[in-house]
Amino acid sequence: METTYTKKAQKQRKTNYPINNVILGRWSPRALSGEKISDEELFSLFEAARWAPSSYNNQPWRFLYAKQNSKHWDKFFNLMVEFNQGWAKNAAVLVVAISKKNFEHNEKPSRTHSFDTGAAWQNLALEASSRGIVAHGMEGFDYEKTRVSLNIPEGYNVEMMIAIGKEGKKDDLPEDLQKNEVPSQRKPLKDIVFEGHFRL
Repeated sequence: METTYTKKAQKQRKTNYPINNVILGRWSPRALSGEKISDEELFSLFEAARWAPSSYNNQPWRFLYAKQNSKHWDKFFNLMVEFNQGWAKNAAVLVVAISKKNFEHNEKPSRTHSFDTGAAWQNLALEASSRGIVAHGMEGFDYEKTRVSLNIPEGYNVEMMIAIGKEGKKDDLPEDLQKNEVPSQRKPLKDIVFEGHFRL
C-alpha cells in the first residue's frame, strides 16, 4: 500500500536500477501523530521480523515493547536521550531490539547475532512502510540503563530502539527538526560495490 509518506520518498529518490517501491519508499520520519495502532498492525510487524533469515536459522532476535499510555511506557521513554524524547513522545509504540549472543543448538558464540537481528529489523521496517506505518530506528538511548531496566541477561546484546506510529505533521516538530524531515539519499554504487577486491 502506497501512502503519502512513502510516495514522498519515491518521488524524491532516484535509483540507477529498478527496485521494489516498498524499499524505495521506506524512510524514517520523526513527525508522528500520536495515533494508536492496533495489536493486529503491531504484531504484523513482529511477524514480518520473525521471518528474517539467520545463520543456522538461529533467530537470535528478541523484541521488547511498550505502548503509549501503558504502565511500561515511561520506563521505555526514559531510556532515550533528550533529543529523541523530543519527537518520539508521539510514537504509538516503543520497541527495544536485542539479540542472543550464542547459538541455541550448541551455546557457542554466534558471530552474526547482531547482523541477523538487523535483517529482522529491516523486515519489520519494510512491513511497516508497506502499511503506511512509520518505524524509526534509533541508537540514541542509554544501553546499560536499558539492560538493567528491562531485565536483559548478559547473554543478550542490546541492539537498538524503534519508534513506531502513524506519520504526523512536519510543522508539529521542533523548528530545528523540520528542515531535516525529508527522505535521505544514498551513496552511489561505485562507492560501495567493488569487483574482485576492495578499493578506497
